[in-house]
Amino acid sequence: LLVSPSSSSGLHPAVMLLLCFISSAACTSLGFTEEPFERAGKADGYCSRVLRAQSNRKESNNEFRLRVEGDPDSYQPGSTYRVNVIASSPSYFRGFTLIALKEGAGGDKDDDYAGNFRIIDEDETQFMTNCPHAVTESTPRRRNNIQVFWTAPPTGSGCVLLKASIVQKKIIFFQDEGPLTKQMCEKESLYGDATDKPLLDCCACGTAKYRVTFYGNWSEKIHPKDYPRRANHWSAIIGASHSKNYVLWEYGGSASDGVKQVAELGSPVKMEEEIRQKGDDVLTVIKMKAQWPAWQPLNVRAAPSAEFSVDRIRHLMSFLTMMGPSPDWNVGLSAENLCTKECGWVQKVVQDLIPWDAGTDSGVSYESSNKPTVPQEKIRPLTSLDHPQSPFYDPEGGAITPVARVVVERIARKGEQCNIVPDNVDDIVADIAQEEKEEDDTPETCIYSNWSPWSACSSATCEKGKRMRQRMLKAQLDLSVPCPHTQDFEPCMGPGCSDEDGSTCMMSEWITWSPCSMSCGAGIRSRERYVKQFPEDGSLCTLPTEETENCVVNEECYTIPCLLTPWSEWSDCSVTCGKGSRTRQRMLKSPLELGECTEDLEQVEKCMLPECPIDCAMSDWTEWSECNKSCGKGHTIRTRVVTMEPQFGGDPCPETIQRKKCKVRKCSRGQGNSDDKKRRKEQREKRRSKQVKTEVTSEHPGCKMRPWSSWTECTKQCGGGIQERLMTVKQKFKTTQLSSCKERKEIRACNVHPC
Repeated sequence: LLVSPSSSSGLHPAVMLLLCFISSAACTSLGFTEEPFERAGKADGYCSRVLRAQSNRKESNNEFRLRVEGDPDSYQPGSTYRVNVIASSPSYFRGFTLIALKEGAGGDKDDDYAGNFRIIDEDETQFMTNCPHAVTESTPRRRNNIQVFWTAPPTGSGCVLLKASIVQKKIIFFQDEGPLTKQMCEKESLYGDATDKPLLDCCACGTAKYRVTFYGNWSEKIHPKDYPRRANHWSAIIGASHSKNYVLWEYGGSASDGVKQVAELGSPVKMEEEIRQKGDDVLTVIKMKAQWPAWQPLNVRAAPSAEFSVDRIRHLMSFLTMMGPSPDWNVGLSAENLCTKECGWVQKVVQDLIPWDAGTDSGVSYESSNKPTVPQEKIRPLTSLDHPQSPFYDPEGGAITPVARVVVERIARKGEQCNIVPDNVDDIVADIAQEEKEEDDTPETCIYSNWSPWSACSSATCEKGKRMRQRMLKAQLDLSVPCPHTQDFEPCMGPGCSDEDGSTCMMSEWITWSPCSMSCGAGIRSRERYVKQFPEDGSLCTLPTEETENCVVNEECYTIPCLLTPWSEWSDCSVTCGKGSRTRQRMLKSPLELGECTEDLEQVEKCMLPECPIDCAMSDWTEWSECNKSCGKGHTIRTRVVTMEPQFGGDPCPETIQRKKCKVRKCSRGQGNSDDKKRRKEQREKRRSKQVKTEVTSEHPGCKMRPWSSWTECTKQCGGGIQERLMTVKQKFKTTQLSSCKERKEIRACNVHPC
């Protein structure tokens, strides 16, 4: 990738083309033309010739570096990582090339390259035209960072070298060791490598019996991002012990209809049908109940488990269970080989599980709406870089925290074993004890209920009697295989008569168990008995008179018997302004046989849009006031007040005072003028001669008037009120007519400012 521009004969045409983008002078000075590039580009071994180019700088250069986010020391097969090529400020680069090469490979053939690059930004990066394994820039320009995704190769690929070249001005850097090269070696796969390795024939003898236990670790505490607090659960677990001729599911394979039904609906029905149709390729069908909620402390409910058998032909075990709610995410084991190379049976398998995608639904979060993937994609493990909205997203590209753990333990071996070397002494004892206990094991084709509790002994004395327990045959899957008895008997003696009693107390039978302390789920119940006869020597009875035991009422009480679609988008607000409401709905999608669903299918919430405009509101007009003149032209007024100020752009307030002209009668021109002069003259004289007199009179034709009174208080503090003042008659002459001598009143508006 890196060559010295000082030697034109050593420059590869592709490198020269890159330099041409940067500087046309480079092409002119070296006589480079497009024709030789075309011929060279189509030749075989293009990538290897780029790799054989030499750098013009030998010293270490720390301006540029290649970084894998999270700085992992190793890669997880099949996982995706974000790769960055970075220039330290103030440095920059104009072009680059990025490859992933198997360690020790020369790059001469396709198999020398490891994993696959994925373009993030097509405006920034593209695959090199004549070397499709390499990523290069789309347009040469100054930049200090580029990034692409790299998906690690499958198991068994060994160590990988991620290498970058940099073009800065006209200088190309490429370092086999240093900041522009990163070595990543394969680490043990977190989800097992059962589907990546060839399945060898089994050489073990006899059969082995195993117990598989599933421990869910998917909780809000460990996986807090977008954790679905309601309806989180594991679906019913379905699987089988089988031969290498049957594959339930595998990475890189396509999901069957049964896998799709488990992954999308959590229903194991179709998957079980597919398993049972495989005939002799399947030895045991593995089934466990669903878990609602997904995570429960073990002191509340035991982890679900099931037993299964394997033999030389059917020595693989697979299972799966859906994470609910999710688009199509599951966990499980695929073709776990329980046969050892030493022709024995594996004693114990412990495996942490991360979720995988069935490839049938394109949702990116737990509660994404249904979006079928067309065409269907391959089964693949989820990664922390799948989508920013994924609950497992990590911009550093780290590993996903496991959501479950499965433990597979051998509990018995039957028949003659080829490998007679035991795993340890305890293993021998466990197998022997289990053989004795399991001697009358029922066939896998007979499905029974659990044994009932033992009945009371048929003898109430110390004579020997017998007691019984029973179970119910629920299904006989193969009519050619007989199902053993449904009743079981064992000898017994009356209460207080067993050899281990340690006293001669005679005890009553146990009284019926009390109700469970919990109305739903795990609780405690108790029962009592009493002493019927004390020992003759007067000693106390040492036998217990009370017992307690755990009890479970309605094991499925934690379930939510319905599966629902995600909520729809909220509707528009019911109003165009102010306060209103909006709604959203969801639909029931669980099968009817799961029972009535009591979950809400509609939600209503308040919504608030910008406030509605409020127009100005006014009171009614007052009556018109009296005319302000007793004769001649005057005016009268009326008022109103603002009862509501305009808000949020409402109509403004109109006028609060109106005035109009009024005319009571014509004034007498001469008399009026002389009377006014006379009255003013008299008043001046009175003020001069009687300054101490407080009562001042005013005359009106035919009568004497008192002066105007003070204005009354305003009728309102704000919003427009009225004030009045009066002039009353002081003395009325005998010759005066009634119409010419009367009180006078004036009115004016006051406090007209708004409240």
